[in-house]
Order: sequence, then C-alpha cells, then structure tokens
Amino acid sequence: MIVSNKGLLGMAVGVLTLTGVVISGFSSIQVAIADHSQNQSGGHLVAQNIKSLTIVFPSRSDSTDLQNKANNVAAFLSKMVGIPIKAQVGDETAAVEALRANRADVAFLSSRPALKAEQLANSRLYLAEVRKNYSGRYTYNSVFVVPNNSQLKSKNSPKATLEQLRGKTITFTSPTSGSGFIFPVSELVKQGFVPNRDRLDTFFSKVNYGGNYSKALDAVVRGQTDVAVVSEYALFPPYLAAENRDKVRILHKISGVPAHGIAIDDDVPVVIREKLINALLKLNKSENQQLLTNLYNSTELVRVDHDRHLQPMREALKNVGIE
Repeated sequence: MIVSNKGLLGMAVGVLTLTGVVISGFSSIQVAIADHSQNQSGGHLVAQNIKSLTIVFPSRSDSTDLQNKANNVAAFLSKMVGIPIKAQVGDETAAVEALRANRADVAFLSSRPALKAEQLANSRLYLAEVRKNYSGRYTYNSVFVVPNNSQLKSKNSPKATLEQLRGKTITFTSPTSGSGFIFPVSELVKQGFVPNRDRLDTFFSKVNYGGNYSKALDAVVRGQTDVAVVSEYALFPPYLAAENRDKVRILHKISGVPAHGIAIDDDVPVVIREKLINALLKLNKSENQQLLTNLYNSTELVRVDHDRHLQPMREALKNVGIE
C-alpha cells in the first residue's frame, strides 16, 4: 500500500500521542515519524519533511486581484502555523477536484460544493464566513426579486405570494446556484407548485438562467423577466449598480441558506488542522481583518458544525431532486 506524506504524518501524530509524546508546535517543516521498517528491533524515529499545505481560493465576481490577496492570506497563515502554505485560485469545481486528488488540502467553498467535497474527498467544513449583509450572520436569504412597479405583491403567506408567479417568466441565477436555484425551487416544491426541478415549465410560462447574479438582476431591471432569484447580498454593488437599487424590490425571501465556509481535507493531521483553524480565526482581529475582508468582503470567520451547517442544503437538494 502506498501512503502519502500527509498520511504518514497523520499516523505519526497518532503514534506519538499514544506513546505520550506531546507535540507542542511545528516551528519547522519536519516532524518525527516512526520508521516501520525497523519495528522488529523496537523501531526508531526519522525525520520526514511535511509538504506545504495548499489552499484553493475560488474566484468570485465580487473579488478582484484575488491571487495577490490570497497570497497575502497564505503568507499570514504560513507564519502562524509554521508550515509553508500555498494559495491557488480556481473555480469551486476545480477546488473540489483538487481536494479529491490530494492536490489541495483546504478550500473556501459554498455549501453545495462543500457537500460534494465531503462525498468525494471526505473533507469537512470547519469555519463559515460572516458578512455585514447576511441576515443570519453566517446564513443568508435567497430572494425573489421583481421590478419595483410590478403588480406582484407580498402576501400573508409564502403560498399566496408564490401563487402569483403561476404563468410568469422567471430568471434563475444558474442551475447550480444554491440561493439562485436550489433553495427557491425547493420552496416551490414544498408549497406544492412543482414536483421537482424538471417540471418548472408546468408552473412558469418561461424559465431562464442569467448565468450570474448581475445578469439575472439586469433582466429584472430591463423588464425582460417577471421575477429573478438571487442572494440577498446581490442587491448591492458590484452585482447591482447603486442607481438600479430602487428599480427592484424583494417579493419573497427564504432564510437559512448556509454561508460559504472553509473545508479541510481529512488527511490533514489534527494538530496541524487545529493550528490552521486557530490561525484563520486570528484574521478576525482588527489588525488582521483587512486581509480577510479583501478576499470576499467577509468580516469574520466562525466555527461551525459541518453537518448542522449544511443540513438545510441537504434538505433543499432532496426536495429539488438532486442527489
């Protein structure tokens, strides 16, 4: 059996813990591991280099010059953890694949890719992002948005409000978007308007996909669609121009969409994982916070339970008919 350096390190931590050796820190990139080839004679310890950790920072439309900003965060974390940390930029699909293929150890992910990373790489979410324009601190709203002069009105129940959309045109963000597709379609299923994502045309006269928040909202502003569905934070620049804010309004909102978070692969040893998490939490301090905010406009990172945080997404995917 071939075992990677990270796998050996994980076993080493277990061996050293069981034998009463306390690892107080990783000021260098070496750790003692058991040489199993010498086990019959009692074994001895040899030095094994730890490869640098790699963090994937997915590109998002509200982040510019991301590689340099990610490099700055990686440099800060390297100093705090004591292990070289490399920053890579790519989309979330590539980030999940990198975790699966052991080309990356950590990734910033939204909730659905985080579930995929759990499935394919046994990675787990340990931290979630907080933003000033998140209604639930580390959860946010999916919102149905209409033109400000629309005849559609918010009613006294979700069912009554959404019933008005029968026969209307709708623009979703994309078929993979949590707040721009999965949660709103889940709501339509729960209210009994459609059985799953494949039958949307039985309720709406036309179904469009904007491709991103800005284009979905632009369709509302231009009068090209009756309603669009996006994240609540998309109602602010850079997604929606400030001069267009009063041209749209929220018809209906769905709360509890899990915020983006930070997933760590299971083959990162516990000691290093905890040092990394603690280092990431140091980005919350006032003197370091700008490093965090520069990435994705987050103001804070908070510890979350992987299963509890992502349960709303699991339920929404089941309602929509996505395994």
